[in-house]
Amino acid sequence: MIQKIDHLGIAVRSLAETIPYYEKALGLHCHGTEEVESQGVKTAFFEAGDVHIELLEPTNPESPIAKFLDKNGEGIHHIAFATDDIKGQLTKASDEGIRLINQEPFEGAANKMVAFLHPKSTHGVLTELCMPKE
Repeated sequence: MIQKIDHLGIAVRSLAETIPYYEKALGLHCHGTEEVESQGVKTAFFEAGDVHIELLEPTNPESPIAKFLDKNGEGIHHIAFATDDIKGQLTKASDEGIRLINQEPFEGAANKMVAFLHPKSTHGVLTELCMPKE
């Protein structure tokens, strides 16, 4: 079911201000940006070995990322695990008493289907499950 850590999501106030840090100070390459309108976020992806870094900039003040930034400031927002069966993984989590934020996967960034597990039942870590769109 779970295959690997797919990416770490990092909330930032500005991609334009943050991307140069990852490119110039760390030497990583930005593989492009993408807007996920349904989540009110613009993303930028980097590769660090087999794990991606996803920067998340809010595109509206009511988005989950904007609310996270208001409450916590910039920093790690979530960890995402790649799975080969996202619906099965959601069922397994639910059967184990884990609170689901999303009952069904939805279209996320990078051509993936995603769903989130609530941090109140995952020891404080917002957990994303993701798999390539079919």
